[in-house]
Amino acid sequence: MVLMHDDVSLTTERARRVLTERVWPAIHSESAPLEVSWHELPGEPIAPSEGLALDYTPYEVGTPWGAAWATTWFRLRGTVPAQWAGREVEAVIDLGFDKDRPGFQCEGLVYRGDGSPVKSVNPRNQVVPLTQSASGGEEIELYVEGAANPVILDAHPFLPTEQGDIQTSSARKLYETRRLDLAVLEREVHDLALDVQVLLELQAELPAGPRRMRILQALDDALDVLDLQRIPETAADARAQLADVLASPAEPSAHVISAVGHAHIDSAWLWPLRETIRKVARTTASMAELIEGTEDFVYGMSSAQQYAWVKEHRPEVYARIKEAVAAGRFLPLGGMWVESDTVMPAGEALVRQFSQGQRFFEREFGIRSHGVWLPDSFGYSPSLPQLIRRSGFDWFFTQKISWNQVNVFPHHTFEWEGIDGSRVFTHFPPMDTYNSELSGEEVALASRQFRESRHATGSIAPVGHGDGGGGTTREMVGRAKRLADLEGSAQVRWEHPDEFFARARRELETPPVWVGELYLELHRATLTSQHKTKQGNRRSEHLLIEAEVWAATAAARSTADRPFAYPYDELDELWQRVLLHQFHDILPGTSIAWVHREAAAAYEEIRSGAEAVIDRALGALVGTGDSSVVVNPATAARAGVPPLGAAVAGDLPTAERTGLHETDTGYVLENDLVTVTLSREGHVTSAVDKASGRDAVAPGREAGVLQLHQDFPNKWDAWDVDRFYQNSVTDLRDVTSISAAEQDDGAAAVTVERTFGGSSVRQVISLEPGSRTLRFAQTTDWHETEKFLKVAFPLDVRAEHTAAETQFGYHKRVTHTNTSWEAAKFETSMHRFVLAEEPGFGAALVNDSVYGYDVTRTVGDDGAAPQVTTTLRLSLLRAPRFPDPETDQGAQTHVYGLVVGADVAEATEAGIAMNLPERTVRGDHGFDPLVTASGEGVVVSGVKLADDRSGDLVVRVYEGLGRRAKGSVTVDAPVSRARTVNLIEDDLQQDAVELDGGTAALALSPFEVRTLRFTLA
Repeated sequence: MVLMHDDVSLTTERARRVLTERVWPAIHSESAPLEVSWHELPGEPIAPSEGLALDYTPYEVGTPWGAAWATTWFRLRGTVPAQWAGREVEAVIDLGFDKDRPGFQCEGLVYRGDGSPVKSVNPRNQVVPLTQSASGGEEIELYVEGAANPVILDAHPFLPTEQGDIQTSSARKLYETRRLDLAVLEREVHDLALDVQVLLELQAELPAGPRRMRILQALDDALDVLDLQRIPETAADARAQLADVLASPAEPSAHVISAVGHAHIDSAWLWPLRETIRKVARTTASMAELIEGTEDFVYGMSSAQQYAWVKEHRPEVYARIKEAVAAGRFLPLGGMWVESDTVMPAGEALVRQFSQGQRFFEREFGIRSHGVWLPDSFGYSPSLPQLIRRSGFDWFFTQKISWNQVNVFPHHTFEWEGIDGSRVFTHFPPMDTYNSELSGEEVALASRQFRESRHATGSIAPVGHGDGGGGTTREMVGRAKRLADLEGSAQVRWEHPDEFFARARRELETPPVWVGELYLELHRATLTSQHKTKQGNRRSEHLLIEAEVWAATAAARSTADRPFAYPYDELDELWQRVLLHQFHDILPGTSIAWVHREAAAAYEEIRSGAEAVIDRALGALVGTGDSSVVVNPATAARAGVPPLGAAVAGDLPTAERTGLHETDTGYVLENDLVTVTLSREGHVTSAVDKASGRDAVAPGREAGVLQLHQDFPNKWDAWDVDRFYQNSVTDLRDVTSISAAEQDDGAAAVTVERTFGGSSVRQVISLEPGSRTLRFAQTTDWHETEKFLKVAFPLDVRAEHTAAETQFGYHKRVTHTNTSWEAAKFETSMHRFVLAEEPGFGAALVNDSVYGYDVTRTVGDDGAAPQVTTTLRLSLLRAPRFPDPETDQGAQTHVYGLVVGADVAEATEAGIAMNLPERTVRGDHGFDPLVTASGEGVVVSGVKLADDRSGDLVVRVYEGLGRRAKGSVTVDAPVSRARTVNLIEDDLQQDAVELDGGTAALALSPFEVRTLRFTLA
């Protein structure tokens, strides 16, 4: 027929229906049922070798199988019919896939009868190729390890569910198999389906004009010759009608899409870690099979942890991965242990993400990643550019900022500049997805949205089903082939990201620059949800940093009569567990209950392991006497104890006790630095810095007030807090009891107990001798639903910015909301401190386990000078119900403090001290620090022995005040050589450092991180 202009919709509707209802179903023309038997496991998954050796009983297709999180093994046997000789045969396996999205329901891994893994099956990949040309009569035996993972993210994804933990999930069988057959694949029909799909989707994105009309005419012509009752017999004739429009080449200026196969397997999320191990095996087996059956397809996977899992649990799959890596078809990406959160991990932890990841890739594959691949994390720290570059990477890739609620990010390919001035070449795919199917809509969006198209020619597309795994399909590969050079479309080619970034850098000689954090205007509540997970992370990081310091000190001073061997393997294993739990759906608190329950247990094991290393190292350092020895793991001196050293308690000066006075209106706590007044409600009414006479608390206001908000976001319960939560607030003022007492350590303390809703809280508010920090030790028995708990400190400080600690420094954020960009940052991140400061005076909040805070700025005017109040609030607890309906319920602990009269240096020192408390051990002597640093703003971040196990000492320092610094690092041990290395301890071109004895001079730029390597004589 001849197409009229007003028949466009008729043609598209006709083509869409024929494709969906006739062509796709016809790709398998004949089928024969397989003989099926099964074995349902009573408990956890087993090794494949055990699975194949199970006793199997007959099974009828359609019989329900699989309680939530259970595993069922199916054995499939059959014979290829003789009449199928010469034809392409595959197995079709439908385990009961009732949702379209892979990775979020049941799935399986298919094995041959000899135990070798073939590929996975999921809702969008149900076939297992068997032979391209059957002889007829072949005996087929397959095994399917079926995982009955429950659907957590359903059509109503934010309803509370008990399915998120095997301890509470349903025993009801969730799935019914639909099809377990041998089938003939009609390759020509499959190709016709892809031809029609690509053209149908392409024309929908084209403007009215000749190209679109010719595609529509070709589709009509093809459908005219396609006999819907004889599709296999007429498919070739139909394809012939499409040949010319498919052969028409792309315009020379067409956008170029560098496609890389992808699956983005979340290391845990709506499934536990043990299931991720199997998801990785399923996906990588499928990708190996796809690589083996294609010529140019490449698949990229990040996360050394996931490779390590396959190596340990599915060595046969791992062998195929190694072969494909060697061939340049399977691409280890990212150079990190996992795709971690980058906002909350400490600087040393992010360094270990890179060092552990790169060491694994180099050890296993003989390669290193050249860029950081991190498509899905909830915002990106402004420290990251320096850490990326100083770890030896050239580029950074993500796409998550496209999820912004309000502001559209202005670039796709650009230089990202961090707090120290380091820049890293960065790309965001204009396709706005890391799960591309290469649909016409996605391909057109990439061309249309690309913001650097005046100078650059292309973008990246991560292609494949992701989050729950699945990866690229043969249909996506088929689409890529048709889109390689097609008029009206971007050009698609499979390409390593390294090649894309090299070309993009040549094209963009002067790329645009973005300075500062990449703040995600979404998922802000991830800074608070699942407090115990966040607390476990913070404590684990600091314990391991401390363990390394003492182990390095003990190893450097090891003697024949008191030997100490540095525990490389123990520390690596402990760090790897911490790094795993920094994955961007674990540390942010957005996984199911099972994940966070196991995280709590893991953190306890990490604590125990780190403490064991610390005990052994300190035992070697302080001897076997019975004196009390005070050990200081912090980088500033404490009451006579040197930083990173120890002293016998009896030799320390005795500090004057903090004064405690009860008044008619409350209590007064006073030492030689500050005077604090508390009301009878247990709130801080005054906190005066004696040196300046300034009161940190705003006039007429109270600090340390707990505030409760309704917290029911529009979407993504554990992830989001929406601005409207601020519209109503309840101050928690009711007091059950209040009392005051002097403590054994000389501190004065006021204990306050309150009840509210179904919860209670106990605070011990204390001031130690010689301290500027008013300390709050809080225990909350939390039983609220959809509530947000904060603690407010209205400060008499006219702060234009807050300074919030981030990795190796701090990040300034304005306190006003002049623009939509600033207004969007109504909940922001911190590490150990946040500071509000005006010239000459400031106050800081420090904490042991908090990552979220907010700031408001109010001005009162009584006709005289305006009264500016800067209110800082720490975010303490939430109570979302999805995906874990019991989030944060039960006993929770926090320690936080108000540092009166603080600047950045004092805030940094107080934050470190709170997170690295002194400890007392038994021994017969103290010891001097192995490493000391001098210079204003020079902070020691880590002391350890080198990863290469050479025995060299590695010392990392940074400039923490945001200005240039001069200083030195001194090693109290014989040193023969010193040099500067990068963060993963590689030598640099100009690496030699002059030594004066054991002292190396330093000159640091603002926020610079420097890693020194000393060879001990």
